[in-house]
Amino acid sequence: MKNGIRVQGGGRKACSPSKMTVRRVNILILVLIAIAFLIIVHRNLLSLNDFLRSKNTDTLPGVLHPFDPDFSIEFARKPEVARTGDEIPIVITAAEDRLGAVVAAMNSVYRNSKSNIVFNIVTLNDTADHLKTWLSKTQLSEAKYNIFQFEPKILNGKISKDPQTAENVKPLTFARYYMPMIIPDAEKAVYLDDDVIVQGDIQELFDTNLKAGHAAAFSDDCDSASSKGIVRGAGNQNNYIGFLDFKKEAIKKLSMRANTCTFNPGVFVANLTEWKHQNITSQLERWMERNVDEDIYSRNMADSITTPPLLIVFYKRHSSIDPMWHVRHLGSTGAGNRYSPQFLKAAKLLHWNGHYKPWGRSSSYSEIWDKWYIPDPTGKFHPVRRHTEDK
Repeated sequence: MKNGIRVQGGGRKACSPSKMTVRRVNILILVLIAIAFLIIVHRNLLSLNDFLRSKNTDTLPGVLHPFDPDFSIEFARKPEVARTGDEIPIVITAAEDRLGAVVAAMNSVYRNSKSNIVFNIVTLNDTADHLKTWLSKTQLSEAKYNIFQFEPKILNGKISKDPQTAENVKPLTFARYYMPMIIPDAEKAVYLDDDVIVQGDIQELFDTNLKAGHAAAFSDDCDSASSKGIVRGAGNQNNYIGFLDFKKEAIKKLSMRANTCTFNPGVFVANLTEWKHQNITSQLERWMERNVDEDIYSRNMADSITTPPLLIVFYKRHSSIDPMWHVRHLGSTGAGNRYSPQFLKAAKLLHWNGHYKPWGRSSSYSEIWDKWYIPDPTGKFHPVRRHTEDK
């Protein structure tokens, strides 16, 4: 015992208050340095991870069954500080003879939004290299995109061998059936046809509210914005009887009303979690197979053999998107007299569904599409109309 303080062998002597303060300050400084070091290491690891992802061009065997097991994924990413928020997955297809359309659509989406957009482009083997070269030579090289190779064999047994039907079969149009397999980790996504131009911020479309139990939101063909553009006449393409044969027993058993207004599947928002929960892809495939066996599609149907299974599976089980987010029929006969310049300027998304495409010989409102088209640096693709005029 010394000065009233017990000192045990091996114990520390009492420190003065000033020394204790210095010691605490030193400890605090060391803790802060350690925290700063950990933050730097964490950021470097994240950067390394992004780098490795950007360089990863290896095949991912079996990841997207039933796609080709040799399917590959490509990344082109240069993160931009201005782009914020959660990723917005967009699925779009790219056929070789329509690559100009894909590039124009992507350009319009990308330039009209500051959101964190990721393009998921589904194409065929012969097209991927051409597309990558095109994108790499433009401002779209800054965008995040994945390229998926679609395997047409998946459609074996699901498409009629009727020669007339075969002419209308374009394998990539069925890619939308397999969205959860293309982007398995996404909970929600936007599907776009290639013949669209987006004039609004895609975030607004992505934020479309889907009702409980609904796996997708479409534009009804009787909505106010496009009602003037409905294709009337042979086939009654604005209602179910225009796509399905209501004399067939399989259709009768569904108890659907033949005059129900159809929807357009060229633009839609999908709840992929609900899609997987309801096995939507399997349902669509079953109706494709039934058509092969029972010929349940309407004989007066328009070109889209992709639409009937969607109409059946989503009958009165889909939500609606804002009509201004899908102003369509710009590629149909007489479209030039359908909409005023003021209306088209206010529209958030324009769709040239129909026979007359803005890159073709004759199309209405092609000057709008021209604003977003980026010329092919390889010289392989030319808008037919413009190429003819140049000569």
